[in-house]
Amino acid sequence: MKKINNYASVPKFFAVLLMMIFAGGCKKDFFNKQPLDAVSDATFWKTEDDAMLALTGVYGTGGAGWRGEDFWTPRAILYLDLMAGNGSEKELIPDKVTDGTNSSDYWLMGAYWGNTYQRIQSCNNFLDHINDIPMDAAKKTAMIGEIRTLRAYHYFNLALYYGDVPLLQHVPKVSEANSVSRTPKAEVWSFVEKELKESYPALPKTRPNSENGRITTGASLAILGRVQMAEKKWADAAATYKIIIDNNSYEIDPKYKELFWEAGEFSKEIVLASQYQPDVYSHVMLQYLVPETWGGWHQFSVYNELVKEFECTDGRTIQQSPLYNPNTPYNNRDPRMDYTVMISDRTTYKGQTYKAHPDSTNSPDRLSKYPVWSGYSINKYMDPNISGNIGNYGGNWNIVRYAEVLLSYLESKLEAGAVIDQALLDQTINKVRSRASVNMPPVTITDPTQLRILVRRERRVEFAFEGLRYYDIQRWGIAAQELNRQFTGMKLTNDPANYTKYPVDNEGYYIIGKRNFKNAVNELWPITQSERNINHNITQNNGY
Repeated sequence: MKKINNYASVPKFFAVLLMMIFAGGCKKDFFNKQPLDAVSDATFWKTEDDAMLALTGVYGTGGAGWRGEDFWTPRAILYLDLMAGNGSEKELIPDKVTDGTNSSDYWLMGAYWGNTYQRIQSCNNFLDHINDIPMDAAKKTAMIGEIRTLRAYHYFNLALYYGDVPLLQHVPKVSEANSVSRTPKAEVWSFVEKELKESYPALPKTRPNSENGRITTGASLAILGRVQMAEKKWADAAATYKIIIDNNSYEIDPKYKELFWEAGEFSKEIVLASQYQPDVYSHVMLQYLVPETWGGWHQFSVYNELVKEFECTDGRTIQQSPLYNPNTPYNNRDPRMDYTVMISDRTTYKGQTYKAHPDSTNSPDRLSKYPVWSGYSINKYMDPNISGNIGNYGGNWNIVRYAEVLLSYLESKLEAGAVIDQALLDQTINKVRSRASVNMPPVTITDPTQLRILVRRERRVEFAFEGLRYYDIQRWGIAAQELNRQFTGMKLTNDPANYTKYPVDNEGYYIIGKRNFKNAVNELWPITQSERNINHNITQNNGY
């Protein structure tokens, strides 16, 4: 019997994974499998049930509880938005990636790298063995398509953030693992495209609730669309997203805030989500997110630069709208602002008002408690229906929503040079804005320059803290522009000239963290030095 471990003589990310031990469960039959402590290839890969156990293990590898920084698990996905300037973390863990201090010795860089390769190797192990099992050919082909899609997702993200990365399509022998080298980013993404294009036709368009969380045609195509947008293959991306739209498998949910609660995990808007279940395969994100008033750690705070992006209810920006009053800046705003951000003396949770103003000395959530605390907190994901242990939460974590498909289709058409008319706007961005719980005015702008600004703003507010902001500013080439700046927090005073308690800007907003993103360096993350010490064929990115 061979247990999973990281062999001392092999780089962490190339650990030979004979079978994944984490069989996740999420109140769906597909994930209701108990973990395997150890397996033997000689005795395991025999039946269709074995294949299903292995498939489940690949989906659930790592990430439960406190574990995991990769591109599949909640905390790590949220970190990407904090790195990209939507907020901060009180211990500055994600902030350090884009504040000019990132280095090859920073543990977080090794965590994303190692944990993602562990996931890739679990995919490789499955693909290396699935053909040994005698079972229905169509089922086997669909399973292979699922795992190839997952592997492609992980490789796409590795190359997005690290650039050139080793491309392994099989579990390597120990002798091979120590001599691999980096594959050019373009080749990795070409491989990813091929994998997705060959996989999605074998996948079902929809699945029953009992299989919630398993890859569908739409999920595979949505990942392909992300890749093509990153490559600026605009016409290809538009065609990819059009297939998803024409399949009629998804729809915009009239509810917004419930999409991020456990009660909303079967919504037809959710294209792909990582799956969790209390006591079996739970996560601890609510423990991080919930302010101390309700027993959490209020680990993350929101920057005012995000808050300012939410339009007024007339569909105009705060710079343009007559509804905006700088003395009462949170009134008359896009409802998604309140669904996304907890605002002192305004937001309520479980019947109690959130208080983070420095003068509210009786509140544990006041910003003066931590020097990096903005006063704002994250409201998205704050499920009010949970009772008991908030560190044992079973709500799924959305990776792709149909809103992304529609906004990405519009952006791809725009950047491909297509004619933009009202019909296209109504089929895409206006469906997102007009959901009943948001009900923002329809977009009528067709001028490409103005529409580009609006679409980018819409993506930022619609997908805040869903892990897409970093992807967006990277592919738009504006990371240095967005992250070389002073950030601010909540509004403290309407009389900034005479206010002395805390540093404020000329509008009265709390001056907080500053980022010093290094242009032409920090666009890529450093390769962790511990891996390079083991394998000297692994080169380093520029500037580290």
